[in-house]
Amino acid sequence: MEKIRLDKFLSSQLNISRTDAKKLIKSKTVTVNGTGVSKAEFSVNTAYDKVCVGSKEVSYKKYIYIMLNKPKGVVSASASETDVTVVDLVSESLKRSGLFPAGRLDKDTTGFVLITDDGEFAHNILSPSHHIEKEYEVTLEREVSGDEISAFSEGINLGDILLKPASLDFLQFNKDREDKPQYSIVITEGRYHQIKRMFASTGNKVLELNRIRMGALRLDKSLDLGECRELSDEEVERIIQRKI
Repeated sequence: MEKIRLDKFLSSQLNISRTDAKKLIKSKTVTVNGTGVSKAEFSVNTAYDKVCVGSKEVSYKKYIYIMLNKPKGVVSASASETDVTVVDLVSESLKRSGLFPAGRLDKDTTGFVLITDDGEFAHNILSPSHHIEKEYEVTLEREVSGDEISAFSEGINLGDILLKPASLDFLQFNKDREDKPQYSIVITEGRYHQIKRMFASTGNKVLELNRIRMGALRLDKSLDLGECRELSDEEVERIIQRKI
């Protein structure tokens, strides 16, 4: 149970400023449990009270978790003066203040980005001691040898750091990339340009990179590039799972 001011309740759930929330309250269109309320400081019990603006009920969610299928050319940031960000792509119905990407994908990498306003949850899945599995489809310049697959499973040494073991499995030949080999790679870290650097260390080159899984939750195949949707409680729990 949590009690918060009515103006804060409306601001957080309707993605409006506290000033606009106060104006809305003063307009006498806001009711709590059927009774009109005109004071911004009115205390709302988020677990039990029914808040309406006009005839529309405003449900309360402390945090929101959004799956985005990120396209190329979009940066993993909350705001940018020069580029389109992943938060810019969030549909208006899901937008609220404080949204940020929980982890980053390179500008030219596509796939699953988790967007939320829950800082503690993001920390739990991103901190080195709790890193979850992340699976990618990677298209390469050439096929990977058995010795290289073994090296990935033991942990690639980048010179300045020894990476944690990663699994690598052949998927198919990518017809959209002149039949270049495509692999599944699973990592548990999220270092800068990590996958590109791993393959570069073996003399190979990443041509395409697409994240398809975080924890035990896979990217929704019904989402086109640039589309997003809210996650259910059960789906959020699956992200925390270390493995499928």
